[in-house]
Amino acid sequence: MKKLALGLAVFFVSAFAVFAQNDLQPLAVVKLNKSETITLRLLKTRVEMYQKQNGVSSFTVDQKKDILSAIIDEKLVVQAAQKAGMQITDSQVDQYFLQSVSQQVGQQVTEAQFADIVKQQTGLSLDDFMKQQVGMNVSDYKLFLKNQLLAQQYVLSQKQNEIKNVAPSDEEIRSFYELNKASFVWNDMMKLFLVIYPKDGKNNADIKKKAETALADLKAKKLTYDKIKANMEKDNSYQGGDLIVSKTAQHAQQLGISYQELMELFGRDIGYISNLNETNDNFQFYAVRQKYSAKMLGLSDVVQPETTITVYDYIKTNLTQQKQSQFLMAAVQDITKSLDTPQNVDRKKTGDALDKLLSNW
Repeated sequence: MKKLALGLAVFFVSAFAVFAQNDLQPLAVVKLNKSETITLRLLKTRVEMYQKQNGVSSFTVDQKKDILSAIIDEKLVVQAAQKAGMQITDSQVDQYFLQSVSQQVGQQVTEAQFADIVKQQTGLSLDDFMKQQVGMNVSDYKLFLKNQLLAQQYVLSQKQNEIKNVAPSDEEIRSFYELNKASFVWNDMMKLFLVIYPKDGKNNADIKKKAETALADLKAKKLTYDKIKANMEKDNSYQGGDLIVSKTAQHAQQLGISYQELMELFGRDIGYISNLNETNDNFQFYAVRQKYSAKMLGLSDVVQPETTITVYDYIKTNLTQQKQSQFLMAAVQDITKSLDTPQNVDRKKTGDALDKLLSNW
């Protein structure tokens, strides 16, 4: 019986080794600047990432081949950029990553703060959350972003003169507005001055007392909004400033109040100052400084109160970005086509052999 168990163990170890070797088999070698092997495992990882992003359970063989081609193109452009002496720093990648997650959260956050939010809302670590969302842990995803940014930098450097001339016409801007006029509206909004005293878990009673004092001084007009903002330069125990709030559940959540309480707040007059509110993370109070009624926006109206960007400017910027994105996609194809030569790429699997391999998973 012991011999049988040992035999089974050897069989399973051997079988695992075969699967591992299959995943490590090379599909292509990119060697423009250095030798980089694209393995079946790398392709599977990227396929899984795109499946998660697109919400699909599987891709066809042709789609997998397209993804393989995209990986080859990416490595060609990255190697070309490295050969040209270009580089992206880790701090640039971190900044891009934080901008992306901050947009998802709806406020500026650090990586640690984002990890806390993920833990509270999903019960997952940040690595596990990222694997669930994009099929990579944080470190691998940042490496992916780094290559994407480096490739983008190289393409922009090659096409910088042409891309400057990519812009929508006045007719295109006005036509876009007419087709989407119904979406250019202001909901009811108000400008709040929000003051937050974060808890530290140790001196919460003292923090609360300090917040109460500031609130009392503001109500007694001993303290002004400008003074509160100016004092932050020497007192980092709180944050204070103006923000524009709409009648949405998201803004209610950001304020730490219910949607019903937000609706009641919209019924307050300009100059109203709240009582001190306590959330799980902080003590806060706010004042109503201005109110804006809902309205349809014309091309010359500003997109958001107290800003200078008009609807015309907004449409122009977005159409320009769309046109530049389309131009860059075509530019990438031109550049990778010129780089994709037998000298730079050695495809190890092609034709029926590649089709058969990709159809097995």
